[in-house]
Amino acid sequence: MTASEKLFYRIGEVADLLKVNTSVLRFWETQFEHLRPQKTKTGQRLYSRKDLELAKQIQQLLYHEKLTIAGAKARITPSRKVAAAGESEVTELLRSIKQELQDLRNILE
Repeated sequence: MTASEKLFYRIGEVADLLKVNTSVLRFWETQFEHLRPQKTKTGQRLYSRKDLELAKQIQQLLYHEKLTIAGAKARITPSRKVAAAGESEVTELLRSIKQELQDLRNILE
Protein backbone atom coordinates (compact mmCIF):
# COMPACT_ATOMS: atom_id res chain seq x y z
CA MET A 1 0.00 0.00 0.00
CA THR A 2 1.45 3.36 -0.99
CA ALA A 3 1.43 6.40 1.26
CA SER A 4 -1.35 8.06 -0.74
CA GLU A 5 -3.74 5.12 -0.24
CA LYS A 6 -3.73 5.18 3.57
CA LEU A 7 -6.18 7.14 5.67
CA PHE A 8 -4.01 7.29 8.78
CA TYR A 9 -0.28 7.07 9.43
CA ARG A 10 1.51 6.20 12.64
CA ILE A 11 4.09 8.63 13.95
CA GLY A 12 6.94 6.34 12.89
CA GLU A 13 5.63 6.19 9.32
CA VAL A 14 5.35 9.98 9.15
CA ALA A 15 8.85 10.33 10.59
CA ASP A 16 10.19 7.94 7.95
CA LEU A 17 8.40 9.78 5.13
CA LEU A 18 9.74 13.14 6.28
CA LYS A 19 13.14 11.75 7.34
CA VAL A 20 12.93 13.31 10.82
CA ASN A 21 12.90 11.84 14.32
CA THR A 22 9.60 11.13 16.03
CA SER A 23 10.64 13.57 18.76
CA VAL A 24 10.68 16.34 16.14
CA LEU A 25 7.08 15.56 15.22
CA ARG A 26 6.04 15.58 18.87
CA PHE A 27 7.78 18.96 19.30
CA TRP A 28 5.99 20.36 16.26
CA GLU A 29 2.68 19.29 17.83
CA THR A 30 3.45 21.55 20.80
CA GLN A 31 4.39 24.50 18.58
CA PHE A 32 1.79 24.35 15.80
CA GLU A 33 -1.80 24.33 17.06
CA HIS A 34 -3.20 22.93 13.82
CA LEU A 35 -1.01 19.82 13.96
CA ARG A 36 -3.10 17.62 16.25
CA PRO A 37 -3.05 13.93 15.29
CA GLN A 38 -5.67 11.66 16.79
CA LYS A 39 -4.60 9.35 19.56
CA THR A 40 -5.74 5.78 20.08
CA LYS A 41 -6.75 4.41 23.47
CA THR A 42 -3.14 3.33 23.97
CA GLY A 43 -1.80 6.80 23.12
CA GLN A 44 -0.51 5.94 19.63
CA ARG A 45 -0.61 9.00 17.39
CA LEU A 46 -2.50 8.62 14.13
CA TYR A 47 -1.83 11.29 11.52
CA SER A 48 -4.52 11.91 8.90
CA ARG A 49 -3.64 12.91 5.35
CA LYS A 50 -4.33 16.52 6.34
CA ASP A 51 -1.93 16.20 9.29
CA LEU A 52 0.69 14.66 7.01
CA GLU A 53 0.39 17.51 4.50
CA LEU A 54 0.70 20.05 7.31
CA ALA A 55 3.80 18.29 8.64
CA LYS A 56 5.29 18.38 5.12
CA GLN A 57 4.53 22.10 4.92
CA ILE A 58 6.14 22.71 8.32
CA GLN A 59 9.22 20.75 7.26
CA GLN A 60 9.44 22.75 4.03
CA LEU A 61 9.26 26.04 5.91
CA LEU A 62 11.72 25.09 8.65
CA TYR A 63 14.29 22.99 6.80
CA HIS A 64 14.25 24.25 3.23
CA GLU A 65 13.16 27.88 3.56
CA LYS A 66 15.14 28.17 6.83
CA LEU A 67 12.35 29.99 8.71
CA THR A 68 12.17 30.09 12.48
CA ILE A 69 9.28 28.48 14.36
CA ALA A 70 7.65 31.92 14.69
CA GLY A 71 8.13 32.59 10.98
CA ALA A 72 6.62 29.23 10.04
CA LYS A 73 3.65 29.86 12.36
CA ALA A 74 3.08 33.25 10.75
CA ARG A 75 3.21 31.70 7.29
CA ILE A 76 0.81 28.86 8.17
CA THR A 77 -1.77 30.78 10.24
CA PRO A 78 -3.04 33.17 7.51
CA SER A 79 -3.65 30.30 5.10
CA ARG A 80 -5.63 28.49 7.83
CA LYS A 81 -7.71 31.61 8.51
CA VAL A 82 -8.55 31.94 4.81
CA ALA A 83 -9.63 28.29 4.72
CA ALA A 84 -11.78 28.78 7.84
CA ALA A 85 -13.38 31.88 6.31
CA GLY A 86 -14.24 29.85 3.22
CA GLU A 87 -15.80 27.15 5.37
CA SER A 88 -17.96 29.69 7.20
CA GLU A 89 -19.25 31.04 3.88
CA VAL A 90 -20.17 27.53 2.78
CA THR A 91 -21.88 26.87 6.11
CA GLU A 92 -23.92 30.07 5.77
CA LEU A 93 -24.89 29.16 2.20
CA LEU A 94 -26.03 25.71 3.32
CA ARG A 95 -28.12 27.26 6.11
CA SER A 96 -29.83 29.58 3.66
CA ILE A 97 -30.56 26.70 1.26
CA LYS A 98 -31.99 24.66 4.13
CA GLN A 99 -34.24 27.55 5.13
CA GLU A 100 -35.48 27.98 1.56
CA LEU A 101 -36.25 24.27 1.30
CA GLN A 102 -38.15 24.37 4.59
CA ASP A 103 -40.15 27.36 3.34
CA LEU A 104 -40.98 25.50 0.11
CA ARG A 105 -42.09 22.46 2.09
CA ASN A 106 -44.36 24.62 4.25
CA ILE A 107 -45.92 26.17 1.12
CA LEU A 108 -46.59 22.73 -0.38
CA GLU A 109 -48.24 21.44 2.79
